[in-house]
Amino acid sequence: MAEDKKQSDSGTPASCGSPKSPTRRRLLKAAGVTAWFGALGYSLWPLQGFLSKMDRDAFLRKHYKELTPADKRRIFAALEKKTEREYGAKVHISDPQPLPGVKYGYALNLTTCIGCRKCVEACREENNHDRTNMQSYIRVFEIANMGLDITKGTLDYDHPVPVRGRRYFPVQCQHCDNPPCVNVCPTKATWKEPDGIVVIDYNWCIGCRYCAAACPYQARFFNWRKARVPADKVNPDQGFLSNRMRPVGVMEKCHFCMHRVRKGKLPACLEACPAGARVFGNLLDPSSEIRWVIGNKRVYILKEDQATRPSFFYYLAE
Repeated sequence: MAEDKKQSDSGTPASCGSPKSPTRRRLLKAAGVTAWFGALGYSLWPLQGFLSKMDRDAFLRKHYKELTPADKRRIFAALEKKTEREYGAKVHISDPQPLPGVKYGYALNLTTCIGCRKCVEACREENNHDRTNMQSYIRVFEIANMGLDITKGTLDYDHPVPVRGRRYFPVQCQHCDNPPCVNVCPTKATWKEPDGIVVIDYNWCIGCRYCAAACPYQARFFNWRKARVPADKVNPDQGFLSNRMRPVGVMEKCHFCMHRVRKGKLPACLEACPAGARVFGNLLDPSSEIRWVIGNKRVYILKEDQATRPSFFYYLAE
């Protein structure tokens, strides 16, 4: 026993492998791990601050297609309160569903359009766009009367219209049957609804702008900042997938005023057109006005060579 005690006191055989007596290697390993976690925490500090400012419920929200009716009621109520808190306006957010036997289409008379941009203004007001940068989902090109080449047109014309020898060519989302924007979205935040409307789930969009790069019509826009809209200018009739106040850092675009058309109304841009240049309706209804236009007028499809198969058509009256 004396020898055992002597060996134990010397620290050689008795301490080897003892879990209660850390070796130098263990101490160094523990120090390294501690330093690594410290560096990781420091590097993530800006992200922690960013996340603390985010709407965590929105950040963790399920995809629109996974939401239950109860989920929607809770989310819509929260968004309505948030809009009232931030903009001082009471709003109602709805989610009208596609109607059976309906596929929406749009037609625009290039002979009749006078380039007044009333459609642009109506879009801005209907969709709660920022009032300081004059944003809209519609762009109107002024082009030569001979031909339909918008690449040689101008958007910033500032003179009385119409001008003799010029034609006006409004462009917005074409709601394609083969939408390249949908095909490239990495989060499936955009898709085509059964009634032909291409929509965006703003809470699933990550703002990568792949869709904007893929769109041959340049009809998608990145939301750089919170919309500045006076309380008395906020449109209270809002749709979850359409004209509600959008988060910063997401994509947005024309949605055919789906919060209106699914309730039997017409798009705001059509109602605002003083020249009667716009036609909207059900492409599946043989007796609809848009079907008559397509069957009886000289119809032009913008960038038909892209094979996107738009639901937006242009035609000439002459």
